[in-house]
Amino acid sequence: MLDETLPSVPGEREEFGDPTIEEHYRSYKRFSPYDNVGTKAYPNMLITTGVNDPRVAYWEPLKWAARLRAARTDDDLLLMVTRAAEGHMGASGRHDHAEQTAFMFAFMLDRLGVQR
Repeated sequence: MLDETLPSVPGEREEFGDPTIEEHYRSYKRFSPYDNVGTKAYPNMLITTGVNDPRVAYWEPLKWAARLRAARTDDDLLLMVTRAAEGHMGASGRHDHAEQTAFMFAFMLDRLGVQR
């Protein structure tokens, strides 16, 4: 939101506020997952990103995952998945989308201890 060269920023500033204004910036910061990581236990987490996402650069979730791993005080699973052919809404093909959904359900079921 501070990079005005990104094509989505002008519209997002109209909708969410301008982070160059202190009050708006503080509001952003309160809701920023990256800025609100603390030294504590976190639940099992599956973080996904796509290289072709025009809204969220793939390195942003990677940085968040790294910060979580450095700060957490537990041994729960934190899995980071980066897919080269996906965008903001995940896989676009019907079969690819089904595979991605199955992967997410498999992660949840595994973490819940559900056996085959």
